[in-house]
Amino acid sequence: MKQSQARIIREYGPFPGASTVGGVDYDGRYVWLATGDKLQALDPASGEIQKTLDVAADAGTAFDGTHLYQIAEKRIQKIDPNTGEIIATVPAPGDGEDSGMAWAEGSLWVGQYRKRKIHQVDPQTGAVLRTLESDRFVTGVTWINDELWHGTWEGDDADLRHIDSRTGDVLERIDLPEGVHVSGLTYDGNGSFYCGGGPSGRVRQVSVSPRKRAEK
Repeated sequence: MKQSQARIIREYGPFPGASTVGGVDYDGRYVWLATGDKLQALDPASGEIQKTLDVAADAGTAFDGTHLYQIAEKRIQKIDPNTGEIIATVPAPGDGEDSGMAWAEGSLWVGQYRKRKIHQVDPQTGAVLRTLESDRFVTGVTWINDELWHGTWEGDDADLRHIDSRTGDVLERIDLPEGVHVSGLTYDGNGSFYCGGGPSGRVRQVSVSPRKRAEK
């Protein structure tokens, strides 16, 4: 297994009215932040919040190229990012214990924090298509091309892990500094992770070697 130390290249926040950052996802322009009772669109270049949607946003956030998906308690909301309208809802697989979320190849990939699982979920019905097991608490979930990554956070230790999307085996690990936590996780397609910092109310940009394969 490849192992390295995280290189944090920028820190954002805390943000007004946002005491915690849960889910994060990148839509090609903004990094969307789940901050409890709203979704906020962060411009990573300026560090400023550009848009706010008044929707429940407890945990993971995902973007399918058109719509946002947001975990709120025991449900996943499908949201119009322009208006904040909730278009549809499906049950969340963790029944209120869900964490991060990502979109890839027509499915949602949803972390279940304390159960140490990642579920592949049908976005139309909420049905669980398959489940991967982890040996650590699962926080944020994202894809880098055909690589499945997730964040972990237990006590004061946190890291980012590339796992085999068929078996769950850990292939690569990036360790975060002691006391730096990761809640949500997303990749920007250009060599950076954005990591939600949970109750710190911050987002951290972490450098990662660029991947050359086609995006999910």
